[in-house]
Amino acid sequence: MLKIKDDVNLKELENFGYDDFGVCYKKYGILGEQYFIDKGTRKITRIHPYSLREEPTLDEVLDLNQYGYVEKVDDKQ
Repeated sequence: MLKIKDDVNLKELENFGYDDFGVCYKKYGILGEQYFIDKGTRKITRIHPYSLREEPTLDEVLDLNQYGYVEKVDDKQ
């Protein structure tokens, strides 16, 4: 599972097109998919236009990964 590192200020996500959406940050993809970053757990989730919830790949959050904001964690965390 992918998440934002604990030492990253979540306000920085706005520089990458994520909007503050209450309990999470949200960004729309090119094909209508939505990316959510939970403010509490910092976990990243992708939802397809047909409501399929999945974990994104590192390539899908490449902009955040290039800045060192993303880490892969065990699903049990």
